[in-house]
Amino acid sequence: MVALVRTVAYLGLEARAVEVQCSIAPGLPKFNIVGLADKAVGESKERVRAALSAMGLALPPKRITINLSPADLPKEGSHYDLPVALALLASMGVTDAEQLGDWVAVGELALDGRIVPSPGVLLAALHASEEEAGLICPRGQGSEAKWASEVPVLAAPDLTALLNHLKGTAQLPAPEAGEVEAGAPGPDLKQVKGQETAKRALEIAAAGAHNLLMIGPPGAGKSLLASCLPGILPDLTATEALEVSMVQSVAGLLEGGRISRARPFRAPHHSASMAALTGGGLKVKPGEVSLAHLGVLFLDELPEFQRAVLDSLRQPLETGKVDVARANAHVSFPAQVQLVAAMNPCRCGHLGDPALACSRAPKCAADYQSKVSGPLLDRIDLHVEVDPVSAADLALPPPAEGTAEVAARVAAARAIQSARAEARGTRTNAGLEGDALERFATPDEQGRALLMQAAEAMRLTARGYTRILRVARTIADLAGSEGVGRIHVAEALSYRRQPPRA
Repeated sequence: MVALVRTVAYLGLEARAVEVQCSIAPGLPKFNIVGLADKAVGESKERVRAALSAMGLALPPKRITINLSPADLPKEGSHYDLPVALALLASMGVTDAEQLGDWVAVGELALDGRIVPSPGVLLAALHASEEEAGLICPRGQGSEAKWASEVPVLAAPDLTALLNHLKGTAQLPAPEAGEVEAGAPGPDLKQVKGQETAKRALEIAAAGAHNLLMIGPPGAGKSLLASCLPGILPDLTATEALEVSMVQSVAGLLEGGRISRARPFRAPHHSASMAALTGGGLKVKPGEVSLAHLGVLFLDELPEFQRAVLDSLRQPLETGKVDVARANAHVSFPAQVQLVAAMNPCRCGHLGDPALACSRAPKCAADYQSKVSGPLLDRIDLHVEVDPVSAADLALPPPAEGTAEVAARVAAARAIQSARAEARGTRTNAGLEGDALERFATPDEQGRALLMQAAEAMRLTARGYTRILRVARTIADLAGSEGVGRIHVAEALSYRRQPPRA
């Protein structure tokens, strides 16, 4: 008899159907797993053997073959333990093989028979919902699985409890969907003294999801400004929260099934590798740019990152996704991020200050800033100089306007963009292109004349020209203006910086 149990293989954010087939045939005792399984899957036979032994069951002294079909699809991860064990138990006659056909199973087995969490359960639940099947998963991930539509979920603590439920002798409680968290509050903009230009640029960046680069000396408040950004961004919608949670589920970061409405904020250290930033590795996992999907990727000390690592962000910033190509896998991860970067003007950080600047200025600044390529700078919409803060500024009382007031204006601007979403096909102004860009961001005659003059003087690229229009549209939205005027174009141009030339 051949028993069949359904499970999934993860390929990026896609869950592909896999059938676990178990055959017990006469012959010398042997336990084989075939079907392009990696080391973690091959080791599952030892975990399954120990888990069955903990239940008081022994493997039959026959030739046991587990086939993971389709055989040409790579199988990775420990979530195959549970379907392998169920297929084996069905072949042994311990449970009903026909009953298992209505379920998709995922989960890792402990040696004592417990079913422990494994990454990707949310994707498996969504796949089960599409297949109109139920999901069998670890108890600790039942609340995560319940976010996927109305899919029936069996969240079992161990194999014994699961078998008792399938036989009808003891029912497992139905899990509840995980909590929706609002996110931990961050710093308030009232903590930032002075820096009115930088705060205005931060507001524009938040309103249109534009990329932002802050350049200033050490201690000027660049990192503090960046950490204030999540507080002024609107919460994720229900659909967006599910998108973000799918990435976190694959990465194994979704704890207790709790889904957050707060936008992701990722701030990797400048020693991060290319695989850490864009994704990859031996078992392809999403990188920081995907973990920040629909949120903020903050790169502090931008020139200290390896140049090749920074340039690997050029395609994701343009397309909103990462295509990771490896010899054994080719997967895509979403990467619609808002890049916020900070850097010093030179290595010593005090360019322009005669008392503190090094003797190599201004060549020191040219060498330091050239570590960031022109094409990457061209993809950053807003460039703002962050001036040093004096002791007199720090002694001033907190500003009257803080995060709450700025967040209200940002929310109003985003609401205007949402009203146009159906016509333009993108969530924010940062994604305007083609006909939608022409329709909503074309300035009036005076604005167009100023833009053409500036484009010639600043030698703007086609990308730079387009990004000026997008920023001007966001500034107009913040002002509640129906059209884009000269004043909006002028402010957008003031935040544009020419890429350094060799």
